[in-house]
Amino acid sequence: MKTQGEIEAAICEGISRFEQDYMGRGPKDIHTHLIGDLLLVRLQGVLTAAEQQLVKTLPAEKGRDLLKQVRTHLVETARPVMEAMVYKVAGVKVLSLHHDISTMTGEEVLLFTLAASPDFRDIKKK
Repeated sequence: MKTQGEIEAAICEGISRFEQDYMGRGPKDIHTHLIGDLLLVRLQGVLTAAEQQLVKTLPAEKGRDLLKQVRTHLVETARPVMEAMVYKVAGVKVLSLHHDISTMTGEEVLLFTLAASPDFRDIKKK
């Protein structure tokens, strides 16, 4: 059985790999927080150079909306892949996935609602 930290680290690795495979680059920074039956993944520095240009060159609202639509579509398309990875790591089925991205900061958030809190072992104190 894994510790909470090992589950969070494995989710970070899986989501980073997903970002590289599906988006063309990984995040500059990523953190996962397991809070009961919620799995929160915060990625920073995820926008590609092309996405940054798109946001800069189009009118602000149009560029932002287009980027969010594309990213949301990609996440929804790859949802089964991410859910399978979370299940493999945490041993719990994903009930829902929520996603948002900021075109201003390049920060992306994924929130997985799980069927139950994953079992994990406590860290042994020395």
